[in-house]
Amino acid sequence: MSQPAAKSAKKIQAIRGMNDLLPGDSPRWQFFESKVRQLMARYGFDEIRTPIVEQTALFARSIGEVTDIVEKEMYTFEDRNGDSLTLRPEGTASCVRAAMEHGLLHNQTQRLWYQGPMFRHERPQKGRYRQFHQVGVEAYGFEGPDIDAEVILLSARLWQELGLTQHVTLELNSLGSAEARAAYRETLVSYFDQHREILDEDSLRRLSSNPLRILDSKNPAMAEMLENAPRLIDHLDQASREHFEQLKAMLDAAGIHYVINPRLVRGLDYYCRTVFEWTTDALGSQGTVCAGGRYDGLVEQLGGRPTPAVGFAMGIERLILLLDTLHLVPEEALGGCDIYLLPMDDAATFNALTLAEQLRSQLPELRLQLHCGGGSFKSRMKKADKSGARIALLIGEEERQTETVTLKFLREERAQQRHPQSVLKELLHDLIA
Repeated sequence: MSQPAAKSAKKIQAIRGMNDLLPGDSPRWQFFESKVRQLMARYGFDEIRTPIVEQTALFARSIGEVTDIVEKEMYTFEDRNGDSLTLRPEGTASCVRAAMEHGLLHNQTQRLWYQGPMFRHERPQKGRYRQFHQVGVEAYGFEGPDIDAEVILLSARLWQELGLTQHVTLELNSLGSAEARAAYRETLVSYFDQHREILDEDSLRRLSSNPLRILDSKNPAMAEMLENAPRLIDHLDQASREHFEQLKAMLDAAGIHYVINPRLVRGLDYYCRTVFEWTTDALGSQGTVCAGGRYDGLVEQLGGRPTPAVGFAMGIERLILLLDTLHLVPEEALGGCDIYLLPMDDAATFNALTLAEQLRSQLPELRLQLHCGGGSFKSRMKKADKSGARIALLIGEEERQTETVTLKFLREERAQQRHPQSVLKELLHDLIA
């Protein structure tokens, strides 16, 4: 009796909103990340790496229990010990926790940066995913507006080096002190109460828990009412007003253009005084590419000593999308190799392998790919062309006998050349420089 055919296993796919980064895309990320890494070193910021899983209480206490992130978006679960753990939805709280835990904030200042994946359960859309990646900057122990200016200048220099300066706009606001904000909150709630019939469902829910977030609503039906709402910037305490005026003067002196946006409040509870966003109109509705501000009370809120702090985060996916949209990733950064070393037959494989290692030792910056897997000469040349290399180095019977190599230019109309292997180091150095 014949056996029934086995059912084919169902293919396992990636979780929605959590994407693979394929080899064709990774050179763009490497280009962006190398720019960031070099810039952080130039500004004296040190890298910190924290776990992607933290105790849930860290984010509930820092971000705020009545924010959308904590209420709706966090990936939270119980481990086998019954502890509530969460995949980090942002990097600042983890950075503060690590700095406190390891004594980095005790009688000292710190300039730190990080990059890595964050997680939020929200509707995936272009440039906004459930697993997304951020670069973040955090500075601790600095009270004055000069550090606010410096982190903004750092981000402005990154835009300059990426070619984005003309495509982004800096928006600024000040949230003042906690006391000034509490008094303003009462004024704002009173105003919204008078316009309840205009408020949408989200805004009504926020009215008692987080009314400042209503100001950030994109609902067009509420636009006119929000435009006429009392402005926080008109209710600042004197110290915050002076801080903000000094920051603006510093940015003016540095030639940084900005727009005051009195409705800019940021979505996290821990912000105070300076808040800012870099926005673009090149990506449709997903316009914010970098955002941050001051959070002077967060360290104390998490159990540490009062410590002034300021920082920002930028979404890598959204910035890569922006660079692609504007065609700003240089061609030479898009991967591929410089040289494809091709044994013309199987007998030349040993010589090619030896020469490849020799060239890699002599020219560490050389991107050299060795043909492996045999095949006809025609198929080998097809792979050489597909590699994206500028030059193929060919080794056949004659080259083996004479210790030479044939250079074939794959992207230029130039005649083949044959050279002794002994001069390849200098020759290739000049050709790929």
